[in-house]
Amino acid sequence: MSIYSALNSAMSGLTAASRSSQIVSENLANALTPGYTRRVLDLNSPGAGVPGVRVGHVQRLNDPVVISNRRVAEADFGAAKAQADFFGRMSDLVGTVDDEMSLASQLSEFESSLIEVVSRPDSQPRLNDLSVKAKALADSISRTAEGLRGLRVNADSAINSQVNTVNQALKEIEKLNARIMVVEAGGMDAVSMHDQRDQLIDQVNKAIPVNVVRRDNGQVTLYSTGGVMLLDGKAAELSFNPSRDIMPHMTVGNGMLSGLEVNGRAIDTSPDGPLRGGTLTAQFEIRDVTAVEAQEDLDAMARDLIERFQDPSLDATIGATDAGIFTDDGGFFDAANTVGISNRIELNDLVSLTGSAETWRFRDGLYAAAPGDPGDSSLLQAYSDALNTTRTVSSVGLGTSDLTASTLSANLLSRFAQDNETAARGSAFAATSFNELSQAELALGVDTDAELQNLMLVEKYYAANARVISVVDELMETLLRI
Repeated sequence: MSIYSALNSAMSGLTAASRSSQIVSENLANALTPGYTRRVLDLNSPGAGVPGVRVGHVQRLNDPVVISNRRVAEADFGAAKAQADFFGRMSDLVGTVDDEMSLASQLSEFESSLIEVVSRPDSQPRLNDLSVKAKALADSISRTAEGLRGLRVNADSAINSQVNTVNQALKEIEKLNARIMVVEAGGMDAVSMHDQRDQLIDQVNKAIPVNVVRRDNGQVTLYSTGGVMLLDGKAAELSFNPSRDIMPHMTVGNGMLSGLEVNGRAIDTSPDGPLRGGTLTAQFEIRDVTAVEAQEDLDAMARDLIERFQDPSLDATIGATDAGIFTDDGGFFDAANTVGISNRIELNDLVSLTGSAETWRFRDGLYAAAPGDPGDSSLLQAYSDALNTTRTVSSVGLGTSDLTASTLSANLLSRFAQDNETAARGSAFAATSFNELSQAELALGVDTDAELQNLMLVEKYYAANARVISVVDELMETLLRI
């Protein structure tokens, strides 16, 4: 090897060592930075007969299969957690068996008060207590229904927020695609831009699971699991119109709630639809299916309770269109207007202590002209018997069965407790899968011990090449002195 070749070889070695130390330093500095991918420098021979080392591009070390599986698990976990959060909240709203404020407990309190007043129909305090317990029962049902309505509003708001996030992320990915192409076409490294783009893809993936297709010039194309194009050169645009408030009767089917459009085309948002698997379709499922079914169950309980005491054969003073003890927003309940009755149920103003407070009407008839025999408990006994009479109740969640009032309330609590338990187990399983795959991805990240070892090797390479240059310098000086 000539002196000139040795000098060129050492100089290229110093350049490679300098660039390698920079890469190792970046890895160490960003070991805990979210979204950072470990880098290595591509070093190879310049070619046959050419001494030295050729410094190539910086490469990102990641495993596309691990990343893809982690994204699937992350989207599944987000969807499962959304469902678990909904059912957990619903279970809190209806209460549990040992909860004094649960629907079943409130009904039991009302029934106990009714039994007590049967034994002393002349007792004004007991009649007043019956009014208090009846109002507490009606209020607990309407309060639960209003809580459910709030959960639907929250789901609608979450959909709007996620649509905005996805739109913004897709626009940013579109811009990064263009920048990466320009930078790499100029022979420069764009690894930081690749990291940034991957983080944006993760944002989209949480809401809508995506398939990433690599294109030429560092470009990527994004499709949903079901084949909806999200980014192919130009970003797709998702459209959704949020609602300020959602009443029980409002659905996508009757056009009173917004669906989702992609580039102006309506998209199926069901769990089996083309956007399936992420938090976006999970929130649509909560708003349009799960919460609607829960509303139907609550309405079934409210309807059953109202109809048990709105029967003219039970209280002869009640007319065909007169409200019973429990009312539809103060008036007569029409079975044709069942949707949302759990939100509207109220205690009849005639016997409410916040209304006319004529609690003797429990004993003598709601629409009696005047108080009757204070010792007559026949109507009160009929009320008690009505609670324990089996009636056919039908809803999606509860099925169709002949139930007493107490059995119906117990079934309602059991239904949401079971759904909550099932959803919690599903969420825990999804979380475990996501955590395991996240750990597998992190294992491919920066190992500080290994990077420090690499830095020590780079230091040796640098010293070796520096020594070659020093020797060449000494040889040159020797030659010049001759």
